[in-house]
Amino acid sequence: MHPPSLPVALTIAGSDSGGGAGIQADLKTFHAFGVFGTSAITAITAQNTTGVRAVHPIPLEVVREQIDAVVEDLAPSGVKSGMLATSALVEIVARALEDHSLTRYVLDPVMVATSGDRLLDEDATDAVLERLLPLSALVTPNLDEARILTGGAVEGEDGQREAARALVAMGAGAALVKGGHGTGAEVVDLLWDGETERVWRRPRLQTRSTHGTGCTLSAAVAAGLARGLSIEEAVDRALSYVSAAIASAPGLGKGHGPVNHFAPAG
Repeated sequence: MHPPSLPVALTIAGSDSGGGAGIQADLKTFHAFGVFGTSAITAITAQNTTGVRAVHPIPLEVVREQIDAVVEDLAPSGVKSGMLATSALVEIVARALEDHSLTRYVLDPVMVATSGDRLLDEDATDAVLERLLPLSALVTPNLDEARILTGGAVEGEDGQREAARALVAMGAGAALVKGGHGTGAEVVDLLWDGETERVWRRPRLQTRSTHGTGCTLSAAVAAGLARGLSIEEAVDRALSYVSAAIASAPGLGKGHGPVNHFAPAG
């Protein structure tokens, strides 16, 4: 049998009724990168650009069945996880990744929404560190998430450097500590893979259209891995895509608006 000409990626995450984040953002991003998108939905949220109104978890066995159904037939070559609200769900996802030997896995440790709403139970943080981090090819925390995961202050570029090294020491294949939640005129994103560090610097864009940026970035990296790119190259293309998507955002909604998933992808 010839290998498929169209790479497949899988997202394991929550559904965003507003369409800017979660499963919806991931599938749009996969499409932009020329990758066939599949999904396992972990929760249904009622949300828009102004915030999250309700969260309805999907039964754990149904989450696992979704992953099994996709993997057994469509064989994803890149995987990402996003909103995993509870420690029990983290365990289900970890077991699925192990059982199916899914190695090109991007862990987006979604803990707090752009609007400030908490999306991960407090007790699930340890589960993420113990079960998912060691399975990840890359973990992509923002500054707030890096602080929660490492217990450090994560102040400035030196703080990002320390956090990235700590996360790799804790088991991640590589760590991208994102600087979008910082306050300086420059956004600094720092990647450490255990051997090599790379830093990206871009002018900070003054915009309220940042809903779904973390989901979009991790999905773009997973798409790159599905296409056979290295971690560094996949991150580089993903950061360029997100930057372009923010810069050309359509200005929808009354709160933190969505980015432009029609932006050109690498």
